Amino acid sequence: MDDFSRSWAALRAAVADLPDDDFARPSGCAGWLVRDLVCHLVIDAQDVLITLATPADAAPTRDAVTYWEVSSAPPAGDDELSALTVRLAAAYQEPRLLKFHLDDVGSAAGRAAALADRRQPVSTRDQVLTAGDYLDAYIMEWTLHHLDLIAHLRGGIRPPASGLARSREMLEKIAGTAFPPSFSDCDALLVGTGRRAPTAAEAAELGALAARLPFVLG
Repeated sequence: MDDFSRSWAALRAAVADLPDDDFARPSGCAGWLVRDLVCHLVIDAQDVLITLATPADAAPTRDAVTYWEVSSAPPAGDDELSALTVRLAAAYQEPRLLKFHLDDVGSAAGRAAALADRRQPVSTRDQVLTAGDYLDAYIMEWTLHHLDLIAHLRGGIRPPASGLARSREMLEKIAGTAFPPSFSDCDALLVGTGRRAPTAAEAAELGALAARLPFVLG
């Protein structure tokens, strides 16, 4: 099992394991409850299916790292797409329906990824990249959203260590420098993407890099 499949399977298992009450708790995404984040994961799974079914004749223009649009402003959660996600999530009413839809579409996305020719160029967001690079970029998506899912929850299934390490590696390439070795992979991702502020000690260790944070990926 590769890191895409491992990270995606762990995230879906974490959602399936959630008690119903947790769906109404805050997530790590600004303005979103856990149910809103899970609804976004359904849309992500649809995007994987659509992209893998959209081959391109052109040469790749991006890879797993340059796929991301990077900004320094954390999302406010009040844009039109975020608002639509919140309304769609509320329409499910019962967590079991949202769990079912994620399992249904998510399983299909996982199978499609396993069957994909990783060398095949595919098109998404007006970009062209190989299916392999696209799936590698989504390791970051799954890992960060897994951290968002459990941000305010006790216990639960955590992201796989391999996905955390691979995501840190990609974030360091985006940053153009490494995070201090004392940072765990989880802390590097949380601090590096603005999901939490660095402590005074962490900021001192980051040095000049602290002034460039966060790297907000979209």
